[in-house]
Amino acid sequence: MKDETKNYSLPKEKIKILLLEGLHENALHLFNEHNYSNIEYVKCSLEGNDLVEKIKDAHLIGIRSKTNLTEEILDKAKKLIAVGCYSIGTNQVNLQAAKLRGIPVFNAPFSNTRSVAELVISECIFLIRGIPEKNFAAHIGKWVKDASHSYEVRGKNLGIIGYGHIGSQVSILAEALGMNVFFYDIEKKLNLGNAKVAARLEELLSVSDIVTLHVPETEATKNLISAKELSLMKKGSYLINAARGAVINVDDLAAALERKHLAGAAVDVFPEEPNSNNDPFISPLQKFQNVILTPHIGGSTSEAQANIALEVSEKLIKYCDIGSTIGATNFVEISLTPNVDRQRYLHIHKNQPGVLNKITNVFTSRNLNIASQYLQTDTLIGYVIIDIDSKENSDDILKELRAISETIKTRMLM
Repeated sequence: MKDETKNYSLPKEKIKILLLEGLHENALHLFNEHNYSNIEYVKCSLEGNDLVEKIKDAHLIGIRSKTNLTEEILDKAKKLIAVGCYSIGTNQVNLQAAKLRGIPVFNAPFSNTRSVAELVISECIFLIRGIPEKNFAAHIGKWVKDASHSYEVRGKNLGIIGYGHIGSQVSILAEALGMNVFFYDIEKKLNLGNAKVAARLEELLSVSDIVTLHVPETEATKNLISAKELSLMKKGSYLINAARGAVINVDDLAAALERKHLAGAAVDVFPEEPNSNNDPFISPLQKFQNVILTPHIGGSTSEAQANIALEVSEKLIKYCDIGSTIGATNFVEISLTPNVDRQRYLHIHKNQPGVLNKITNVFTSRNLNIASQYLQTDTLIGYVIIDIDSKENSDDILKELRAISETIKTRMLM
């Protein structure tokens, strides 16, 4: 992109990077270290026309969990080449729509695992000791020095729904505290330590003193815990949600707390969350003294955010600089080394028979030597990288590559 209307490799100072939601400053530092300077940094999330206005000229965008990149928004982002989700999840992006537009989406699946696990374990202890109620009482001048309804976590049953990166870390920490760990996952997972597999969700709910959720937000997990599931939990048990807001029906949870079927809960994520710290927060759980409410901070430790900023920014830089897609959640993955003294062409296309021949012919018809060629496909798209030895008229080559009917995106790297 020698100008912004063509898919050449722009000079780095002209590549526009949009970073939203107050990402850790490590992201800024890493981009600057790699000579990217055209960065717009916004401390809050954006939506609607505000988001459209900002994203329409962006080549790279970095978001956390509040900015939603829908198909309609992606349609407006004509120059966008990659998305960075500075979080574990990517449900805030329409991954299929991004893929079909040749836009890989990168995230940080491991960087805040420990932070979330530590919060969950601390909430286990606080809930079972009755700390939320005693803390509230102390704030209003009441001295509740009482051991009743206050227990140790040692020997108690912890039920983990979702035994992925975070769930398994919670399992390790809980067992170190002497808890009996049970877990349920829709996929077969190797248990760590003495953790026991529950064959069904109902089984896990019925045996657990504390239940904690660590699942992504999908159609299958929406309202995963509602009135029926809550009724199956042991009377006097506790529920923790540090996964996604939609996986628990909060009205049903409020009803279970109201009738004292549950002894307490800790909730870090909500179906509807404020866009910024200046917006009000409203939840039916606010009236309960035995509920810990936190503002989606499970992964918000200095260590986690610093690590996430580096991990995701590095992936975006590698894709922008050399075309590597390792770590993309919605895209074919190709590991690449920097191209030295060669022109590198990146071509993303619909995966249909004969496309590779058409791409190759663009170069062989000019008697150009292809020094190296990489191809990876899935059912929908193909991603091919071609390095050529000589410095040719890339305008003509790119024009011919774009003319291939199956082309989604193509660009050239020097």
